[in-house]
Amino acid sequence: MIGVIDYGMGNLFSVSKALERLGATYFISDDSTELVKADGLILPGVGSFKDAMIRLKELKLDTFIEEYVKEGGYLLGICLGMQLLFEESEENGYSEGLSLLPGKIGRFIGISADNTAYKVPHMGWNKLQYQREDEILNACDEDHVYFVHSYYLQTDDQEVVIATANYYESVPAIVGKGRVIGMQFHPEKSSQLGMKLLKNYLQLVEKKVEA
Repeated sequence: MIGVIDYGMGNLFSVSKALERLGATYFISDDSTELVKADGLILPGVGSFKDAMIRLKELKLDTFIEEYVKEGGYLLGICLGMQLLFEESEENGYSEGLSLLPGKIGRFIGISADNTAYKVPHMGWNKLQYQREDEILNACDEDHVYFVHSYYLQTDDQEVVIATANYYESVPAIVGKGRVIGMQFHPEKSSQLGMKLLKNYLQLVEKKVEA
């Protein structure tokens, strides 16, 4: 059973439809007493980091998520949900994140190292480049996925980075440590590869339940 966290800033429709296509059993809730019953969680997100953290704290979901992970639960963050997994963000001024993974979220500056101007946000299809082996990549070929974001992860801990994409610099695209996983792109909108990655996440959760 997958619990999709509803804090008013997630694309719940597209995530729900993807889970239905994969035959997953899921529910959507903003209530920690219900979400704690889930075998694995998905934290979607669209919008501002600061607003998202304010909303999570209002619902007391920040402390719930921290405890859920500490107790060994699986968590998948998608797009803004991935960024929230980290320590801080500069979006709309400084904001603390969930601090489940090491790193901060900074803005694309729109000028590359060789002074080439580029568009912000990073929007459209871009190819993943795998940086290390991980169960989330099981039977996945490197292929294109769909991004929409103006802010990206900056981290000194490269062991957290599972896959990157190149957008005038190397951009972390899949991250993870232990049972915490994040995808900067939208897997639910990323054709066959995106659906395979979501299926792999569901299988990881299923393996935990069967263990």
